[in-house]
Order: sequence, then structure tokens, then C-alpha cells
Amino acid sequence: MLQKPSTFYNPHTDYQKHWSIDRHITFLNHGSFGACPLPVLQAQQQIRDQIEKQPLQFFNREYETQIDNARSSLAEFIGAPPDNLVFVPNATTGINAILRSLEFQPGDELLTTNQEYNASRNILDFVAQNSRSQVVVAQIPFPITSEDQIITAIMECVSPRTKLALLDHITSQTALIFPIQKIISLLAEKGIDTLIDGAHAPGMIPLNLEQIGATYYTGNCHKWLCAPKGSGFLYVAKHKQKTIRPAIISHGANSLRQDRSRFHLEFDWVGTIDPSPYLCIPIAIQFMRSLLGNSWQELMQHNHTMALAARTIICNTLNINIPCPDELIGSMASIPLPQTAQDILPITSIPALQNTLWQNFKIEVPIIIFPQAPQQLIRISAQIYNKLSQYEYLAHTLKQL
Repeated sequence: MLQKPSTFYNPHTDYQKHWSIDRHITFLNHGSFGACPLPVLQAQQQIRDQIEKQPLQFFNREYETQIDNARSSLAEFIGAPPDNLVFVPNATTGINAILRSLEFQPGDELLTTNQEYNASRNILDFVAQNSRSQVVVAQIPFPITSEDQIITAIMECVSPRTKLALLDHITSQTALIFPIQKIISLLAEKGIDTLIDGAHAPGMIPLNLEQIGATYYTGNCHKWLCAPKGSGFLYVAKHKQKTIRPAIISHGANSLRQDRSRFHLEFDWVGTIDPSPYLCIPIAIQFMRSLLGNSWQELMQHNHTMALAARTIICNTLNINIPCPDELIGSMASIPLPQTAQDILPITSIPALQNTLWQNFKIEVPIIIFPQAPQQLIRISAQIYNKLSQYEYLAHTLKQL
């Protein structure tokens, strides 16, 4: 659990110098795609240069050792045995690998929530349609007053036919941190496996996957961990690994090797790729740690406090009630905006307010339709390169509009 530090760090420190983000824009959307620091990008280019200098040397003789080293570094950071981890380009790929490896029968129920990330929900619907199983959706309210509402809504949807629960650890739309360990424990008591979409968790909140106890867990390293884009991971409990296959079947499927697990043989080589995003994960972990007292805990606390302060500024300026307890958010916060009929657009379009903020004020921040039009949320992100003055500018701009 994040604890609020007593004060902000020096607001005049120019952390933005470590990123290539355009200083002429107010960038408050780290959560969507992340942003990779310049030193990590430079290290990535060095790795790419090494690969191209002698491709055979790298892929045939060095690749596995370097992948194993990167995996061990990530495993220590997220509290998981290296044997249970593989790299994937992103959490969406990890969700695909699990759901398309499992077999469901007609009448089986697959549990999720109304706040599940759209890409993951699409995969779940696809698998359910093909297997003639049923998707059951728990309705999580927002605004919300306590984590008990999340737990109750999910557990009330459990039935003897529930075979799997697909749940966000931190939701994309509302930025809520689900009490995932408590939920997993309750579901496990009923014999229900869990697939956790942890896209936002690594680098935003402390993680210990062994304690969390999920059957399957996938996350991104390009968001709050600030590794290059194309770096994610998939965790699979040891007793489930034999049934899980990558979305791309390659050489590992019929390998006779006994020195590596089938799980690693299949996932570690899915054809020739650029592995530099994976190999940069240890570099990103170390660089981000170095920014504040050589402590990831300090960095996470700083961003959490910034998100809380930014949310307060916006809510006070617009006379909006705080929509959820402080402990249910990390480095992002979503705020319900007053409803304005003029801003209703087809769901395929970027909301008009988001376009206005960008085109007229050079503020980059997402406007999210949730739970349905005309209700809109504004979701702010807080990374160390942000400053409170940026959120004050956003708040006054919103009030003006």
C-alpha cells in the first residue's frame, strides 16, 4: 500500500530533461502509452547496434543468457520466480495467450467487470462466443466509497458455473486499484482461477505476485516502469504452465531440449523479433529507481501524492466531489465531469473536449466515456516529470470552457 509522503520533492527539479516530451505541451497522459527516458532509449540503441554487428552471435549464442538475466531482474522487481515468467510485447498479448490456450464448455461462465479494459474484454467475448460459454459482468460503481463495493459486486456474480475471472488490477477508465489479493483469495476458495490484467501496476504500485496468488498475471513494462514500448510479461503458476501456449507457435513446440522448460522454450522464441525492449527492462528499473533516493518506493509515493493533489485541484476548481477514497488510486485519477450535451459524439470519435484541450490549449489528457454517454471522465496521470502547475492550468482551462 502506498503511503503519502509528508511533502513534495523539490518542484523546481527538472526531471523532464530525462524525457524527450515536447516542453511546449502539457502532457498529463503518461498512463496511456508511457514515456521512455532518454538514457533507456540510448541503451536500447546500443543493444540494437550490438545485435546488428553480429546477428548470429547474438541470437544463437547470447540471446538466451541475456533474456534470462532480464527475466531475473524483472522477477525480483515484481516478486515472482523467474521460472514462472515469460516476456510478451504487451498485456493484450498475454491475455490472448491465456484465453486462447484454455478450453471452456457450453454453459461455463467467465466472470469480468464493467470496467475491464476494452481490448481484454474483446478477447473474452471472442473466446466465449467460440466455446458457447457465457460472459458474466459484475457492475462496479463509480464514484465509489470503499473497496468493499468492488469485492461485493464481483462475488455476487459467482456461481457454480464460474470457471475463470478476468479482472483488472488497476482499471483503465476509472483508475481504481482493485483489492485484487482479497478477491483472488475469495475466488480461490471456490476453486475459480484468476487472470489478472495488470497493465498499469508495474512501477505504479508495489508488486509481489507470489503473495497476490493469481493463477495468471500479465502486465506492461512500457507504462509506469518506463521501459521501451513492446515490453510486457506473463506470469503463469507452475502447475498451469503445461496447458499455456503462446499466440505464435514456433520452434519451441517440438524442441527436444531438456535444459529449459517447455514454457520458456515456446515463449522465449516466437520467431525473429527485436528483443531490445525486454533487455532494457533492468536498465529502466535501475534508472527510475535512481531518480529519488535510489528508491522505487519513494518514486511511487511521490507520484501517488502528486495524483491526489492534482485531483483535489481539479475537483475544487470545478466544485466536484472526490469520487473515490485516496487509497483506491495510485498515480492516475479519474474525475467525473459535469454533463454537457454538446459533447456527445459517436463512440468511434475522440470526445470533443479532448480535441479542444489539445487543439486550443496543447493539453494532452484523455476524456473517457464511462459508463456511457453523456457521462465523461477526465483521467489525469502523475509521473515524476509532471508539476502541480500543469494540473492548475488544466483545472482553470476546464473552468473556462
